Amino acid sequence: MDAPPIIVVGNGIAGVSFARNFRKKSSKPLLIISKETQYFFSRTALMYVYMGHLRWEDTQPYERNFWKKNKLSLLQGTVTHISPKEKKITLSDESTLSYESLVIATGSLPNKFGWPGEKLIGVQGFYSKQDLDSLEDYSSTTNEAVIVGGGLIGVELAEMLHSRGKKVTFLVRENSFWNNVLPKGESELINQHLLEHFIDLRLNTHLSEIMKDETGRVKAIRTDSGEIIRCQFVGLTAGVRPNIDFIKNTDIATNRGILVNKYLETNQTSIYAIGDCSEQQEPQVGRRPIEAVWYTGRMMGETLAQTLTGNKKAYRPGHWFNSAKFFDIEYQTYGFVAAQPEKPENHFQWKHSTENIAITIAYDQNTKQFLGINTLGIRMRHELFDKIQYEKKSVFYVIEQLANCNFDPEFFKSFEEEILLKFNQEFNTEIKLKKKSWKVIFKNIMS
Repeated sequence: MDAPPIIVVGNGIAGVSFARNFRKKSSKPLLIISKETQYFFSRTALMYVYMGHLRWEDTQPYERNFWKKNKLSLLQGTVTHISPKEKKITLSDESTLSYESLVIATGSLPNKFGWPGEKLIGVQGFYSKQDLDSLEDYSSTTNEAVIVGGGLIGVELAEMLHSRGKKVTFLVRENSFWNNVLPKGESELINQHLLEHFIDLRLNTHLSEIMKDETGRVKAIRTDSGEIIRCQFVGLTAGVRPNIDFIKNTDIATNRGILVNKYLETNQTSIYAIGDCSEQQEPQVGRRPIEAVWYTGRMMGETLAQTLTGNKKAYRPGHWFNSAKFFDIEYQTYGFVAAQPEKPENHFQWKHSTENIAITIAYDQNTKQFLGINTLGIRMRHELFDKIQYEKKSVFYVIEQLANCNFDPEFFKSFEEEILLKFNQEFNTEIKLKKKSWKVIFKNIMS
């Protein structure tokens, strides 16, 4: 490369989204550096490789010739230092590279809290391709596993290990699973669902020590109550943190993550940060400073590509949404639904009498404005809820439109009538469902 390139450190969804969109408008040289893998893959698909539903190559959305065709250079390596004044980076082999602009998109690392034994053989998080490979290596000699931490990655890892016939013990320090995110009824529903899938769920339980055998591999863990649980594998899934250790000795400003303004600029000229490793100094109302979510990484990459091709653009993620799976229960959330609502937020909740299906609708109890919705076991249409939030519709409007918002296939059973019945009883109303043809719904979305 004759001219200094745009360098992207990290080839996850944020870095690759930036590179793709940058290349659409600029022919400047661009180099992507990653120590994890040479080619971009879908991180959320890793669990399905382990479970046998996908092959590794199925996780790569682009053909190998995509990179050459689009003149995107790739380098497998580790960046160990950044020199903002010289506009240079140093790699682990002590070589240096100059850059025109630097985009840091290094993602996250699993949290560790200094537990005794956390570096033993058979102890790891589950985030990277290397984590998948090592988990595969350990699996043939693992009969019992312990997972520490009650988040989404923990549930994924529990399902993965359970699919291979492993006995799984799940340590959750809270008194109910993910109860800092899910309202009480939903959290308790997931507790029961995990137990139904033969996961040994231990609530209000802390890890005290990871114990080793004579070879240096984990053989058991000790809980805060003194109980010893035998295991050959420990998954540390107590959240993630921004992967920024390599810039701690630079002038790039950090807090928990790399601090950026609304244009994703750091405090150093020509250096930007996107994705999980970035922290918004002034987050949009209703959004967190750090959001380690696939779609926010994609949006940041797309936004920054606009700025670095001459159309300076602020990052505006819009309304919060997310989705996940708890074994076979699909979860979606749109807008803001507090785990423990404070006035004026109030909740309408409905749960099926026998099946693991539920919804929670948050609304302002004074104005009745819709604030957000959680669904378990029911899929909803993102575009419609996004439109409803922008138009600041009422909770009554949402109930009327539930059938139109449903995204489940035609042959799936729907539950709008049961939800409507409970809502009318609680609110002393006589609302009726309004059903439109798909042509009308699509027209309304596009307008």
